[in-house]
Amino acid sequence: GTVVSAPFSLYSTFRIERRFGFNRMTSGLWIKDFVKSLALTLILMTILVSAALFVVEMSPELWWFWVWCLFLAFSIFLMYISPYIIEPLFNKYTTVNDEGLVEGIREMMKKAGINVSQVFRMDASRRTGHTNAYFTGIGRVKRIVLFDTLLDRLGRDEVISVLAHEAGHWKKHHILKMIAVTEAVALLGLYLSHSLMSSDLLTEAFAIHENTFYAKAVLIMFIGSVVLYPLSPIFNYLSRRHEVEADRYAVEITGGAGYLKNALIKLVRDNLSNLYPHPLYAALHYSHPPVLERLKGLQDNELKAAG
Repeated sequence: GTVVSAPFSLYSTFRIERRFGFNRMTSGLWIKDFVKSLALTLILMTILVSAALFVVEMSPELWWFWVWCLFLAFSIFLMYISPYIIEPLFNKYTTVNDEGLVEGIREMMKKAGINVSQVFRMDASRRTGHTNAYFTGIGRVKRIVLFDTLLDRLGRDEVISVLAHEAGHWKKHHILKMIAVTEAVALLGLYLSHSLMSSDLLTEAFAIHENTFYAKAVLIMFIGSVVLYPLSPIFNYLSRRHEVEADRYAVEITGGAGYLKNALIKLVRDNLSNLYPHPLYAALHYSHPPVLERLKGLQDNELKAAG
């Protein structure tokens, strides 16, 4: 995937992103990132695929279940080590020096029941002009990462309002819900794969001369990519619902929508977001509601809270 997507990444970074003033990467930095990503992918996929094939050999009838368990454990492991090992390979993280901002973040997060271990500034501006903020960590203890581009463009209260939205995702268990849905789909897919591979359906349908597990596995991967594509709009719908709930929670925990609305307006302006996407395109492809819809929702939530 890393190699196949490389030409598209190059075009996106050095033509589209540069055209609109977002790209700040040099060709040398892009090559370094590509080599690191490729090496990581090869190492991790070699370990995962080798372990999966070992499980298949050890349990021919129940491999679908044990492979699912393996994938789940591997995903949790990556979530745990990523902030400490993988992410620092690509970006530099320094503690935020604005004590007033850090204290404001900690107070707001405390209201949400989240214990903040550290607040970091990430040097995103080396690569892009886009902005972002996110949590890392498993359980109640979180590391907060703020793009330097975000800190440069938003005021203190606006940054806190953006993080209040992220706190809403945690408080409403959105990440756990999406993981549960994803893992349920994965388990069902592996079970159906096992059923298909145990029958002669694939052999007859595709005229496979070498009736081996590996030949069928390759076919299943191609079939799976086609079958899973229509599920993307469903996941996007769930994601948009979660965004609405997180916005509502941000209004509740901060006592108003003003700062979050200001932050959204600035981020939309700086990121050149589409204010009027086609409703059908947004329904199929958007993981977030269109910004005007979000702003109206924030206004409605603020009025309800005041009433």
